[in-house]
Amino acid sequence: MPTLTSTLAGSMLAPFNTAAASGQLKVYAGSVPANADAALGSPTLLGTLTMSATAFAATAHTLTANAITQDSAADASGTASFYRLFQSDGTTLIEQGTVGTSGADLNLNTTAIVAGGPIQVTSFIRTL
Repeated sequence: MPTLTSTLAGSMLAPFNTAAASGQLKVYAGSVPANADAALGSPTLLGTLTMSATAFAATAHTLTANAITQDSAADASGTASFYRLFQSDGTTLIEQGTVGTSGADLNLNTTAIVAGGPIQVTSFIRTL
């Protein structure tokens, strides 16, 4: 498998980091759309978390999320199944991915979200 140089990987990840600055991480329960370009459909929005102004710390081929402000009072109850990351305007979509407690694109402390309870990220990493 080919590999990228750290310089090239860093230059490819930098625009992603810029786009995600102070971004909104929306966590949903329900059917996962086929991809980020597909219509959202009608999942349940469980809550919205806010990325840091400098969304990720970069090292070679990896972006590791800086502090993500938890949603201290979830909007609804449900089992988190996917997320969508938006720019800070809350409408410009950057990406969509899976949610779990380990090994997912976005890892939470629990996927069993309770309305009024917190939603906390335990890890959010991007690698090239």
